[in-house]
Amino acid sequence: MLVLLQNLDLAMLLLLLVSMKILVLSLKSRHTFAFGSPDIIPIFCSALPHSTWNSYPHEYEDFATDASFLDEWSFDQFEGLLNRSHADPKLKELLHQDKLVVFLHLLGCDSNGHAHRPYSSIYLNNVKVVDKIAERVYHLLEDYYRDNRTSYIFTADHGMSDKGSHGDGHPTNTDTPLVAWGAGIQYPKPASGNSHSDSVTTFVDKHAHDMPTPYDWGLRRVERVDVNQADIAPLMSTLLGLPCPVNSVGNLPLGYMKLNEAEEVEAVVANTKQILNQLLRKSYIKSSNSLFFKPFKPLVHHSFSLSQIDELISAKSYEAAMKLAVDLRNLSLEGLHYFQTYDWLMLMTVITLGYTGWMIVLALHVLQCYSSLSGDLSKKEHLSVQKKDSGKVYISGCLLMAILSVLNLVEHSPPLYHAYIGMTVFLWTQIFSEYRLIRGLWKYLRERRADYFIKLLFAAAVAVVIVELLVHSFTERKLYTWFFLIAGVVASILLHFSIPWRSGIPVFVCISCWFLSVFTLMPAEIPDNNNLVVTSGAIIIVISLAAKWLGTHAEGNKFWQSITFHESRTQMCSMLYCIQIFLVGVSSVMVFLSTKHRTQNQELHSSHQFINWLVAGSSMVLPLFSANGILSRLSSIFLGFAPPFLLLSIGYEAVFYSALAVVLMAWILFENASHHSSKVKESSLSENNTEEHITIGSDERYLQLSDVRIPLVFMVLFNVAFFGTGNFASIASFEISSVYRFITIFSPFLMAALLIFKLFIPFMLVICAFSAITKLVRVPRLGCYFLVILFSDIMTIHFFFLVKNTGSWMEIGNSISHFGIVSAQVVFVLLLFALTNLYTRSIRIKPLSTSPSLKTL
Repeated sequence: MLVLLQNLDLAMLLLLLVSMKILVLSLKSRHTFAFGSPDIIPIFCSALPHSTWNSYPHEYEDFATDASFLDEWSFDQFEGLLNRSHADPKLKELLHQDKLVVFLHLLGCDSNGHAHRPYSSIYLNNVKVVDKIAERVYHLLEDYYRDNRTSYIFTADHGMSDKGSHGDGHPTNTDTPLVAWGAGIQYPKPASGNSHSDSVTTFVDKHAHDMPTPYDWGLRRVERVDVNQADIAPLMSTLLGLPCPVNSVGNLPLGYMKLNEAEEVEAVVANTKQILNQLLRKSYIKSSNSLFFKPFKPLVHHSFSLSQIDELISAKSYEAAMKLAVDLRNLSLEGLHYFQTYDWLMLMTVITLGYTGWMIVLALHVLQCYSSLSGDLSKKEHLSVQKKDSGKVYISGCLLMAILSVLNLVEHSPPLYHAYIGMTVFLWTQIFSEYRLIRGLWKYLRERRADYFIKLLFAAAVAVVIVELLVHSFTERKLYTWFFLIAGVVASILLHFSIPWRSGIPVFVCISCWFLSVFTLMPAEIPDNNNLVVTSGAIIIVISLAAKWLGTHAEGNKFWQSITFHESRTQMCSMLYCIQIFLVGVSSVMVFLSTKHRTQNQELHSSHQFINWLVAGSSMVLPLFSANGILSRLSSIFLGFAPPFLLLSIGYEAVFYSALAVVLMAWILFENASHHSSKVKESSLSENNTEEHITIGSDERYLQLSDVRIPLVFMVLFNVAFFGTGNFASIASFEISSVYRFITIFSPFLMAALLIFKLFIPFMLVICAFSAITKLVRVPRLGCYFLVILFSDIMTIHFFFLVKNTGSWMEIGNSISHFGIVSAQVVFVLLLFALTNLYTRSIRIKPLSTSPSLKTL
């Protein structure tokens, strides 16, 4: 019988694969007994007819309490099972069969680590509880069976940082204890030199497993045997006398097994054949479907190697047989990787062509619909109006797509292959159908003067630098600090020359950028600071009062009219403003009261929970009824999302919310100054030339080369909204304690929704400011959005080539996370544009005057 005690967060990680191994063993075992979490146990046992299991109610998983009683509950269930068997002959007979698996899932350390941190007294006490349970389980089973035929494996699901987070791939999270004893387990060996041996295996994550054995464990004189997480599957299978799981890629860790030389060879050969069979199956499937199959050449004659191994075993040449079996197993693992990446080159080529085609289509669409290029080409007769040849391009594209689809069908390719290839062919067909536009654009560029190309190259260089900065910022957040330090100086200098009178705006822009630059120097793991969150509420109120004062006292100044203009000012707007200020104050008070009560009484008071939900929900609706000027509406949005953000904050990210809002205001002031400067220049142009700039509609003009700065600045601020709060592009960057003022009972979907919503609040501020700026400078918002997609796709294709499948878990996980985040960014921006449109669509800008001038200011 095998007893597996899985303790979450006792030291480090065995990852989810441990649980998958449990599932496979449960399927092959004669019977499985499992007790523990309602989120884990039903997944593995609910569909197994030969299983006995139970889980506690979801309400027990309350992060406000001491969760060690969950571990006691699991043990009590198992102890009760054994006690009932004395009065139940059928149960006793079942418990005395072979090939049994007992799985105790101990969740207490995980919950207490998240809620109270690993160095808290509650967590340390839970560790003692788990140690005691391990001892009690051992004595309980030994007294029950008295046959010394039970194997025990004690391990952990994952590790935990000092802040109570995990999953980012750091060695402190991916190295876990593995303690095995009992039947079939070898006695520990005395340490010789190094305290552990890793000469028998190659670690898949490539980092050195050199963590010293803690002195308090009393194991300094015992040699430690380190293994890969996948190696536990064949270990448990061999102990039970079961075949290795079909899809296991683990190597049997002989250092744990108490076997003679012949048994060791047989066990390794069985492990080798299981991995080799995976390879042969993948090879057969690929060869059956591929028109041009390339086999894995090193194992073409694998049957001969197996025959050699059998002959060596028959001749009792165990050492030679072992070496040959291990070599064959390593080759089989290489072959599995070969077939897993068999279509890699083709897929990377198709996806790269697809992204490139999509970016070209976007660029052509923006040039056609949102710039004056089409009109200029038509006037100069560079653009032919004949379209009859486009049909030939579409027919050729359809023919090519049909041929490639037939080839995919013959090779039984997955549906995604059809989607990738079909989309790529469609995009390039669209590009070739616009060959007249491309030809006309080429002729147009050839006629331009040198100064035009200088401007074009300068804009392209700036765009490339910023996009590359964003790419590298995923691994080095400090780049944002340098960016805002430089941007503050550059923007203030430009404003100094744009505003023809002495003004404090350049100083304000510089200070606001420098203030925001501090936050990307902060630690990625946000330290708890309840007082700072409360203080942030006061900062938010001060900023809103300053905006209110500016809107009231700057109405007579023409420079501010575009920002402060609104169609009407009612008493309801003033009352609404007071209500929003009040809600921010209430949320600050509730941050203090909720946290204090939860810490002292280990529970979330129901009245506090109700008030928090009410304040957060109602505050987000109020901005819809505010005045429709840029400053009034954006100030109201800032106040509207402040209460939920404060209630979801645990530290310095609450101050970041105000810093980001101030920088967004600085961006609006910069664009307002640039807009007025351009109006001065336009006033000196002829009437006909002015009309060329405003031809999309009465409220919008065509995009110009200088307008590229708007989507670029938006992308920088959008990414800062993510990284500025301590996130480092990993799922583990979300601090679960942020939701404890709304819910403490474990609910993964609701908690995840709250964490994502907290992440989206700064994004919404940035998008609202972006929408207001497009209205302020009268450029098409959709055209700017397409440019955002274009730049995002450049980042995506960059990250696509940075994705890794080798190296440490952190390197692999982060490379995939980076690619996924940037890929999803386009979708998120689109969804948030639709959501924020509810708040920004009614914003009104002062109508264009016939003779704009700054001389009256």
